[in-house]
Amino acid sequence: MASKISPDPLCLLLLSSLIIITCCSSTVSQDDRKSYIVYMGDRPKSEFSTSSLHLSMLQEVIGSNFSSNSLLHSFKRTFNGFVVKLSEGEVEKLAAMSSVISVFPNRKKKLQTTRSWDFMGFPQEVQRTNVESNIIVGMLDTGIWPESESFNDAGFGPPPIKWKGSCQVSSNFSCNNKIIGAKYYRSDGIFYQSDVKSPRDSHGHGTHTASTAAGGSVSMASLYGLAMGTARGGVPSARIAVYKVCWLDGCWDADILAAFDDAIADGVDIISISIGYSEPIDYFDDSIAIGAFHAIKYGILTSNSGGNAGPELATISNISPWSLSVAASTIDRKFLTKVLLGNNKAYEGVSINTFDLQNVMYPLIYGGDAPNITGNFTSSYSREPFVAGAAGAVMQDGDAKDFAYSFPLPSSYLGTREGRHIRSYMNSTSNATATIYKSNVENDTSAPRVVSFSSRGPNVFTPDILKPDIAAPGVDILAAWSPLSRVTRVIGDNRVVQYNIISGTSMACPHATGAAAYVKSYHPTWSPAAIKSALMTTASSMSGGLDNDAEFAYGAGHINPVRAINPGLVYDAGPNDYIKFLCG
Repeated sequence: MASKISPDPLCLLLLSSLIIITCCSSTVSQDDRKSYIVYMGDRPKSEFSTSSLHLSMLQEVIGSNFSSNSLLHSFKRTFNGFVVKLSEGEVEKLAAMSSVISVFPNRKKKLQTTRSWDFMGFPQEVQRTNVESNIIVGMLDTGIWPESESFNDAGFGPPPIKWKGSCQVSSNFSCNNKIIGAKYYRSDGIFYQSDVKSPRDSHGHGTHTASTAAGGSVSMASLYGLAMGTARGGVPSARIAVYKVCWLDGCWDADILAAFDDAIADGVDIISISIGYSEPIDYFDDSIAIGAFHAIKYGILTSNSGGNAGPELATISNISPWSLSVAASTIDRKFLTKVLLGNNKAYEGVSINTFDLQNVMYPLIYGGDAPNITGNFTSSYSREPFVAGAAGAVMQDGDAKDFAYSFPLPSSYLGTREGRHIRSYMNSTSNATATIYKSNVENDTSAPRVVSFSSRGPNVFTPDILKPDIAAPGVDILAAWSPLSRVTRVIGDNRVVQYNIISGTSMACPHATGAAAYVKSYHPTWSPAAIKSALMTTASSMSGGLDNDAEFAYGAGHINPVRAINPGLVYDAGPNDYIKFLCG
């Protein structure tokens, strides 16, 4: 299944316990004074005058130049902090105070999505047809969590007349007028204890992809406050048909083909399948290529994930020319997590850290010095320190990460330079301590670019056919989640959420699916090839994530749904054209 890949740290630093909320390290303008928010955590239990406390802090930092007019507002009902006009130097002094968690610019904000659709130039208010609710998106994945607010059917009428599918209703699952069909497949009849024998999603992946493609609009969605905004799919009014083909041990070809067979007969308009092999497979041996080929005969385009084996060349899977193969690109948002050392030096890494450990410093040790022999762990990844009872982990990799992981404990992924500074500090004292802050959301001005893990072309079986076809957002995407699956899917991580942030070409695929469904709503008679052509010829230019990536990384470019409904020119093809190609 194409989703988040595993970390490969070169060095791990363990904390015997860790810490709290974020400090924003955004670049501050050189103007003399700007408005900042100083955040200080929870409001103390004891009675005290917050305004007096804040004034005294500012007098200590600013000195005789301080004016009480600079203090714009004190937060005092449920948390502690204030808004103040500061110079850049004063920001640094305040941020260094032990009672201060973070200091960040008072930026202008607005309610937005998990960010990906808006970033693509596809806002919530985009022009839509009145037939979007007749579009049926078929999701081949791990199932769905029907109770999610993303699949609420309020305001929906009955399923379209063309729908010929069914819902495998059970004691723990039923459909509605949003999720109009659901089936599960297990050809060998073998189920594991944690498998749910119904279309219900116990993994999270299927719920995430379905809501990204066609979920309704849900305001104030977030992961413990991170990525707060309106979560929505590309075609919020479309219907969803679910085909559960993936289980604890993976996704079997027989089940995939059975699902394709049903989805085609049921009358879906677009098929989305965020599943792939670890390496390219010949068209004739690839269940997804076969299923997708039969789908085009019925006017159904299949959108697939390109795989997470990048950045090496010739690693892309799902390479059939009749389907849409999608690479993963970044959006203009990234999650940074600050590590503060006992010497008051701070370093920023990449992770999705939701933990708040109350601003306490804890002993810092090198993980290689404390292998978990009982657990048979001789090296240290995030799961191992979690199992060992550590309060957090600082990991180092050779390069800065261009996507963020969630970990079951407070963690931050740093580059080699930062790791070297931390090791130097550890060697300088016998009492090394550190703390990790909650992640902070920053603007990524380099987006969109192809993320490092996204599989690259060329197409190893037919080099003269470009693959991937297109790039779409697949990094740090917030979408609906199954409460049966914890945030990291690590045993012992007890965080139960309605929305989760994950990365992968699995997340890029449903963005392309939603865009294809949007085009289909405007041009219901267009062939799969015409829809694919419209998406590719109107794609925005972009650069690869690495040097010399070019088209092998992003195909035709970055997807642009609004432009795709009026492409001006489309290149059409049909089953006979693909048969001639195969025979040739």
